[in-house]
Formats: sequence, C-alpha cells, structure tokens
Amino acid sequence: MGIFSNFLGARSGNPQGEMNFLDHVEDLRWHIIRSAVVILIAAIAVFCKVEWIFDRVILGPAHSDFVSYKWFCALGKAMHYDAFCLGPVQMKFQNTSVTGQFMMSLSISLMLGFVIAFPFVLWELWKFIKPALTPFEIRMARGVVFWCSLLFFIGVSFAYLIVAPYAINFFGNYQLSAMVQNIITLDDYFSMISTLVLALGVVFEMPILVLFLTRIGILTPDILRKNRRLAFLILFVLSEIITPPDLFSCLLVFIPLYILFEITVVLSKRTQKERIKRQAQKDQ
Repeated sequence: MGIFSNFLGARSGNPQGEMNFLDHVEDLRWHIIRSAVVILIAAIAVFCKVEWIFDRVILGPAHSDFVSYKWFCALGKAMHYDAFCLGPVQMKFQNTSVTGQFMMSLSISLMLGFVIAFPFVLWELWKFIKPALTPFEIRMARGVVFWCSLLFFIGVSFAYLIVAPYAINFFGNYQLSAMVQNIITLDDYFSMISTLVLALGVVFEMPILVLFLTRIGILTPDILRKNRRLAFLILFVLSEIITPPDLFSCLLVFIPLYILFEITVVLSKRTQKERIKRQAQKDQ
C-alpha cells in the first residue's frame, strides 16, 4: 500500500482503525510541540553559556589557534606540502544594530538547540510516519533514527572543522588593496557558519534516503549508475550553492559528497540483493 495509501489506515488510539485529516493534523501538532519544547530547552541551556560558546565555538574558526589549523599544518608537513599551513586570520567583526548582539545570542541558541535536539526531532518525525508504513517497510527502516542522527552530526562536524576554517581563512585574508580592511558584520559571519553546518548536516543524510528507497523497491543501483553524470552535476551545483564562491571551498565539499554518493551506490546494490533474497524466501 505504501505511505500515502496507508496514511488513513490504522493508528493507535482509534477504535475504528482509521483517522481523518483533522486527526492527523492534531497528531502532527503534538509531535511538533514536543520537538519545539526539546529544542527550546536545549536553546536555553546554550543561552546560559552563550558568551563562551560565541567566542570559543562560533568564532573558533576565526582564531589563529583553532584546532583545525593545527591539523591542516601537521598534515601538510607530513605530505611536504606547506600550502596546508594556513596563515593567521585577518578578520575583525562589527555590530551595526542596537539589538544586534542580543538577537545574535538568540540566533546562536536556537541554531545550536536544533542541532543538539536533532535526534529527538527525528524520533518524533519517525513516530508520526511509522504507523503509515507496512510491516515490511518498518523492518527495512530499522535503525533509521540512529543512522540519520549519526550522518547529520558527521556532516555538521565536517562543515565546522574542515570547510568553515578554509572558507573563513580565505575570505578573511583576501584583499583587493592593502588600504581596505575586512571588517565583517556578525550577521554575515554567522549566516555563513550556520548555512554550512546545517546544509551539510542535511546533505549527509543522502545515503539513508537512497537506501530506504532501495529497500522498498522505488530506487535501484542501475538507476543510480545510469544517472551518475546527473548526480555529479547536481552535487557540484549543490556544493557551489552551500559554500562561499571560491573553487577550493566548493571542491572541499563536492569531493566528499561524491565519494558518499559512490559508497551509496555500492550499499544500494547490496541492499537490493538482500531485498530480492528476502522476497524470494517469502514467496516460497
């Protein structure tokens, strides 16, 4: 039957085994409320230490002693490639609004609150969708919350520790003239950091989506292989959109995403074989 055809099917709490549209809206509302409450609690916890978090975490990649710069330099020395040793970041910040710094505190708290609460939000989403799935689809999606959360945090860490430092170092030190200083507004800086972190966190969910679609028979490895060039183009354009407009930052995102795509193709092939095998056993 599938998700959409089953969505008016059996759900707990209804003796007739059916829910109308308003029942679904009410159910969804409570899932959203619970998610929002957890995000708010996490945001309040972040807000209590927001000054330290802003200086050491948000502004971390703008500090010359940021841990990633040490890793890059150590890797460069091991490879005898000094270009990995990035110079000090020449960047100053300014606030141009009366309420700017307070609003920035709220933005930071909400953004990090969402990141911290992401597994719970995903769990609430799964609880809402699960009753609409068939038993076979539920078995095929086993562990989805754990793996989605893991990949999200890997994407967030990759953006924060790898992509953001290179982007900030490049733009912070780039000058058209020695007479022009880079004085960056807090909004611009935070917008770049938050966009990179959240976008890559979401993009790294690609393997889970592909594997789920393969398990339920909508997507096949053959389709992925035949559309490899299209995937190449889409991933490159996506990398260009979510990164600052320089080629190196784009490649820094594109290469891992394309590797992730190729890994997904291999996993999709294995998943299809398992699905066909289980279907054959079921038919016997």
